[in-house]
Amino acid sequence: MTRRVFAPLVLGAVSALALAGCAGGTPTAGDATESAADTVSVVASTNVYGSIAEEIGGDFVEVTSIITSTSQDPHSYEASAQDQLTLKDAQLVIENGGGYDSFMESLVEASGSTAEVLTAVEYNHDYPGAESHEEAHADEASASAAPSESADDHAHDHAEGETHAEGDGHDHAEGDGHNHIEGFNEHVWYDPHTVEHLAEAIAEHLGELAPDHAVDFTANAEAFVEQIAGLEDALGQIEAKDAGAKVFVTEPVPVYLVEAAGLTNATPSAFSEAVEEGQDVPPATLLESLQLIDSGEIAVMIVNPQTGGAETTQVMDEAKAKSIPVLEFTETLPEGETYVSWMQSNITALSDALAA
Repeated sequence: MTRRVFAPLVLGAVSALALAGCAGGTPTAGDATESAADTVSVVASTNVYGSIAEEIGGDFVEVTSIITSTSQDPHSYEASAQDQLTLKDAQLVIENGGGYDSFMESLVEASGSTAEVLTAVEYNHDYPGAESHEEAHADEASASAAPSESADDHAHDHAEGETHAEGDGHDHAEGDGHNHIEGFNEHVWYDPHTVEHLAEAIAEHLGELAPDHAVDFTANAEAFVEQIAGLEDALGQIEAKDAGAKVFVTEPVPVYLVEAAGLTNATPSAFSEAVEEGQDVPPATLLESLQLIDSGEIAVMIVNPQTGGAETTQVMDEAKAKSIPVLEFTETLPEGETYVSWMQSNITALSDALAA
């Protein structure tokens, strides 16, 4: 059965020594075979997680991302037969979870994959049951032979969370295919703290799959985490100058980053939820949003160009008419960017917009 991995506590820092370079010479067929055997096959639901895996795995991973274009919406993506074949031979699978990329659950089951599955939302402190996941992982580590969690058990756990999770009263339409957990924002890759923990977990599990390169994975993760710290410093600089400034987001994708910068998400929840679900914004909510924009209280508007509709266009036009900066934050990695460079670009754009 596929083994889903509990989100661990923050891994302790481990000092890493660089591996000595291999001796020169012409590679032999045996060398090529050994190199292929040392390469870990990783499949990620989106290129956001694929980029993180490449940063951690370096030359010792072969990463395939299912969704690679900013024109694709992971919420509504329909997996293909080719996707199923791709996932079948994976040794490690990275998904977002929380109802965001639910197609991955189906792919894992249909492919018969035995890969370990890392679920990003489980590394977020706001995720329902996150503490129990960490405690369970600790118990597993201390046990001499802890049983693996089956895919069926994992699916059952998530189903319970989605049915019973207590949130902030947000109501999501039934049958929309998103399977969101009420009151939880699943767009956790915009939370640097979550990504830091996920990166450490990726390094740990790659090290288990390719022990000869564990020191490389650890060193790469440490370097990556240092870059995440740089992002957090940049967010801290925004907070120092603009704490409390109000931001309007047409869809909840960037909310973690907004909050990490000490800013206030002033968007009526019914507006951003309707846009995320692909539904019409209620007329009263649209009026409330337009009045908020007209009030002069909004410092910046952030739009997700991968979702939207007539109401999104209307509030964008109103913001521009009021000379409010409008930024675009996507759900997937733009071409030519790494995770860190992409997040830094978003942070810089936010800082510049607030200073305008």
